[in-house]
Formats: sequence, C-alpha cells, structure tokens
Amino acid sequence: VDIKQVPIIKGDARSISIASASIVAKVTRDRLMVEYDKEYPEYDLASNKGYGSAKHIEAIKKYGPTPIHRRSFIGNFI
Repeated sequence: VDIKQVPIIKGDARSISIASASIVAKVTRDRLMVEYDKEYPEYDLASNKGYGSAKHIEAIKKYGPTPIHRRSFIGNFI
C-alpha cells in the first residue's frame, strides 16, 4: 500500500491524535499483559507489563522465553 507518511519528531507532544493513539496502545498492552499473566504467572506480567524488570529477566533465564516474548529483544538476557 502506497501511503504518504510524514515523520513527526516528538509526535505525541505535537499531535493530539498521536498522543491519543499512544495512550490507547499502552492501555491495551497493559490489559493484554494482565491476561497473559494468567497463562504465564511465573513471569509476573501483571506487575511488570512485559518490561524488563529484574524479576521478569530472572524468569526468562530460569524458564526460557514464552511464545509472546520477542526473540530480538530477549537475546540480551538469555
């Protein structure tokens, strides 16, 4: 699909639609992590929301990655 795009540096501070989309994306991600926590409780996703907290990193080292972990990111930890 050929759609013109314009990069906007610090777009969330300059555009209400970008800021709104950013908030919606974060809230959606946080809610997904709470649901994933039920399936993978040892990773404490309800608390860390998938970010690289010490407990989360230790769980990755101990249990390995889940199907929802981005392999390109966790390579730094395992």
